[in-house]
Amino acid sequence: MTLASIDSWPLQRTQPLVVAGPCSAETEAQVYETASALANTGRVSLLRAGIWKPRTRPGSFQGIGEEALPWLVAAGKANHLPTTTEVANAQHVDACLKAGVDVLWIGARTTVNPFSVQEIADALKGVDVPVMVKNPINPDLELWIGAIERLSLNGISRIIAMHRGFSGVSNAGYRNAPLWEIPIALKAALPNIPILCDPSHITGDRSKIGSIAQKALDLGMDGLMIETHPRPDEAWSDAAQQVTPKNLESILSQLTFRKPTSSDQGVVNELAKLRCQIDAVDQQLLQLLAERMNIVGKIGNYKKEQGLTILQIERWKEIMETRTAAGNDLNLSNDLLLPYLELIHQASIAKQSNIMNNDQELLW
Repeated sequence: MTLASIDSWPLQRTQPLVVAGPCSAETEAQVYETASALANTGRVSLLRAGIWKPRTRPGSFQGIGEEALPWLVAAGKANHLPTTTEVANAQHVDACLKAGVDVLWIGARTTVNPFSVQEIADALKGVDVPVMVKNPINPDLELWIGAIERLSLNGISRIIAMHRGFSGVSNAGYRNAPLWEIPIALKAALPNIPILCDPSHITGDRSKIGSIAQKALDLGMDGLMIETHPRPDEAWSDAAQQVTPKNLESILSQLTFRKPTSSDQGVVNELAKLRCQIDAVDQQLLQLLAERMNIVGKIGNYKKEQGLTILQIERWKEIMETRTAAGNDLNLSNDLLLPYLELIHQASIAKQSNIMNNDQELLW
């Protein structure tokens, strides 16, 4: 198998670029053992290891530090694997460049701080090393784009976005909620930036890594970063989300890497026919939506004349109950129906509010 290479730009989507290695470089022997096992799989493009670890609590293992950089670089060279590690400031950048680290990455806790990203970008001025940028810990698309722009403006031409999920009060069974709509929006805004997925940090659970990895590839992401350790349960950090090299090979062997386009004209033509049907249905939906909002306006004017409130809670409950039931009968899930109904309701309230207040915005 031809490995995807960080040196080929743009990345060639014939195979996913796979970044693997331990959460933390713990000992020289551990780094070498991991690198050797990953090289033997024939599936890994880039060897990773955390040197400096930004931990939530000060008593946690915070990485070996600069002492571990030669371990990583030497292990990579011995096994013909380029290397990558996380940097959080200019001093980290300087140490990595001097040690010969091939690729740098900016972590989620750093991406959230424009001052820190700018410091890293300034330290890299004139050094066109590839840089991976993880999404900020909070779901803020503009911060993510801003971090990429800061690097680009300082001459970094090979930038990769890294989706590792987002922290929240409730993450629905994930360590970090994937919120796929955000990396999709990033791809729409910056279509030439490759995106990798870090299912280890999204799941926090090695048993779920395969399913998230497949979802990422199905959404057109260009590769994966998966934390790998020879003895995960003994890892000094993030033990639950690391896999063995053998398990990594098993996960990767079960993934399907689909093409974004087809060279088969028959496939292209069939998709074009189906998309024409979608276009026609969308036009009908838009016309019906416009008709619905016109009726909402008439209701708003009538309520104003009659001195009635905008919000009629019993009517809203009736709509939610009847529309979800009807939608379920049509095999539409509540995951689709509820946000749609909520959005329609909010737009209806806004339209009637403008009518009630003579087109002045209502402050809630």
